[in-house]
Amino acid sequence: MAKIFVGTSGFSYDDWKDNFYPTHLPNSDYLSFYSQEFNVVELNFSYYRIPELSQCRRMLEKSGHRVEFVIKAFKGLTHEITNQSIPEVLPQFKESITPFSQTNTLGAVLLQFPQRFHYTPTSRVYLQSLIKALSPMPVCVEFRQREWLKDSVYTTLKELNAGFVCVDEPPLRGLLPPLVVATSDIGYIRFHGRNRSKWYTGDAKERYDYLYSEDELKGWLPKISSLAEQTEKMFIFFNNHKKAQAIINARMMMDLLDK
Repeated sequence: MAKIFVGTSGFSYDDWKDNFYPTHLPNSDYLSFYSQEFNVVELNFSYYRIPELSQCRRMLEKSGHRVEFVIKAFKGLTHEITNQSIPEVLPQFKESITPFSQTNTLGAVLLQFPQRFHYTPTSRVYLQSLIKALSPMPVCVEFRQREWLKDSVYTTLKELNAGFVCVDEPPLRGLLPPLVVATSDIGYIRFHGRNRSKWYTGDAKERYDYLYSEDELKGWLPKISSLAEQTEKMFIFFNNHKKAQAIINARMMMDLLDK
């Protein structure tokens, strides 16, 4: 049975002040405060810029080495793919996160691909090459294109020991259904919220403006149990970050799992 880690996608948001962080707490102490309650965090800023070594070392210190870090891959590896992504960009990215891998606090590297990343021979070769090049770092893959939901893809991920990221998001055309698939010893679930009306029309903050009810989360418990039976470690992240709703739902999930 997997050890289950529950946390949030990101931890530093302005509207979490008063909603989670104390009013007078400086931003530099957010991670220290977060680490008192949660033992895992998904870092999203690494998608926008490759982290600096010193930045990663500070985060380890702030967390007191009590937290596992899941690092979202830089966009130059997933969204802005070029012929230089693997030979030039990847070595920079891997080097930047070595403080986590050297201290056994690297939970996984998250490869989140956009909807425009289609199931083509070129994309399949690229994905396999990227996962192999990241080895021995643990890798989990989130697809946002239904074309990848194939048994052959799951088989390939298993052969590469890469985890499949399960998602909860609005039941809209083009989005992935709430599948539960285990392809490595890591189980991974991301709760994006179910804000149907703002998913395609609002900005990023509005898209993830959603608070799950307890019944909605209870509906996932059998799936979580099934995934836990097939894996050794499981990450559950809440990305519905507006107004610290991710914190509320992460706490709710932890309570449900303890019952």
